[in-house]
Amino acid sequence: MSFINRQKNNKLKKLLIYLTLIIVVGVTSFVFLSPTFEKNSPKISIEDEIYWNLKTPLRVNLSDDNEIKSYSIKYFDGQSESELNTKVINQTKSSINLDILAPKVDRLAVPNEVTLKIEVYDNSKWNFFRGNELKKEVRVKVDRKKPVANVINNSYLIRQGGSASVVVEVKDENLKDFYISFNNEQRFELIPFYKENFYMAIIAWPITIEEFQRVSLVAIDKANNKTVTKVPYYIKSKKVKIDKIKISDRFINKVTKDVLTKSGYDIPDSQADTFVLANKDLRKSNVETIKNETMKNMNMEKVSKFDLRAFKQLKGSKTFAGYGERRHYFYDGDKIDEAWHLGMDWASIRKAKIYSSNEGKVIFKDYLGIYGNTAIIDHRFGVASLYAHASKLNIEVNDEVFKNQLIANTGSTGAVFGDHLHFGILIQGLEVNPIEWMDKKWIKVNITQILNNAKKVIDTKWNKEQ
Repeated sequence: MSFINRQKNNKLKKLLIYLTLIIVVGVTSFVFLSPTFEKNSPKISIEDEIYWNLKTPLRVNLSDDNEIKSYSIKYFDGQSESELNTKVINQTKSSINLDILAPKVDRLAVPNEVTLKIEVYDNSKWNFFRGNELKKEVRVKVDRKKPVANVINNSYLIRQGGSASVVVEVKDENLKDFYISFNNEQRFELIPFYKENFYMAIIAWPITIEEFQRVSLVAIDKANNKTVTKVPYYIKSKKVKIDKIKISDRFINKVTKDVLTKSGYDIPDSQADTFVLANKDLRKSNVETIKNETMKNMNMEKVSKFDLRAFKQLKGSKTFAGYGERRHYFYDGDKIDEAWHLGMDWASIRKAKIYSSNEGKVIFKDYLGIYGNTAIIDHRFGVASLYAHASKLNIEVNDEVFKNQLIANTGSTGAVFGDHLHFGILIQGLEVNPIEWMDKKWIKVNITQILNNAKKVIDTKWNKEQ
């Protein structure tokens, strides 16, 4: 072979080697970088250990970076294994939400623990075209027993915008959640009371809810067994007083715009829109703040007796507005908005001294939009008092307040026409009718006696069970 031919062959070999390397690198890059050959295993969103009542379906999510090809869910009771049926709730290319349906089993033969074996496969070409897989075993504690949820005692009557009390028994080995529900809309937390497994709550019929449907004690365990027990109340609707208020340009320019600016809002071009922004949007935000701050700082320690005194009216004051008035606002002859008045407005002299009626802990002190300079004091039992529009607040957050302590001075901060105190009573963050809480007899009949009589029932029940 000539020298020239050998050179040609060498060049050809090198070219073939280069081409082979390019092909190998290209194929390798494609395999490792292409979504078709992705290497991540699917994901299964379920805890390693769960509770199941074998009645309600188990919700589980299967997901993958690419696409799920198949899955299987098996039930193993320690002796035999069977595949479970599932119901697809919703599905996308990379995610499936499933309800795992319980097997048909003999109720008397169900073991306390079973195992779920879940396998998921994706459609990746990785692993020699078999795809990625994930296998997971879930330990299942079988619990088919509903929680105990009994009403021990409750007050007789609840009024719209008013308060009522209830004492209950709740117990379960695997208790997850329990509360009092009003119309399935409003939740009230239960506070430990007197002895183990007993709880109390002061609840409210929110003034904003016109129709009374039902008050329920709800208890749910970790296996989603649920007990719902009715709390019996007689009801009385509130006769609402309508108050028509004319809004002037002077009030909007001097008061409303100032409140909005201090609260970080932009001022609309229209005078009417400016007032509505403060009266509706800012008011809603302020009410939510009151609710959130009160619930976040509510004292949940065990209580054994009710020792709050009747709250007192601002000394030497007259009432200029009552609780539950429905205010209709007019500008230039047109109605532009309406809102509930949720407290008592008392006025006497400018910067009048405000004293606390009960002991408690300061949980909020700040400028609060339409409420102006505001303080909230928690008194335990889910009860708090609110003081708004103050010119001066003489207390700090976390201060322990004692009875008859000077806590503030009246003022005209916030969205108000003049110097006064807006006084509110909060039940788990909701403003309720303060008149009830200023009535010594009402407190005795509806709160104190209910708790005291419940203690007698609990003692009898406790002694029988010991």
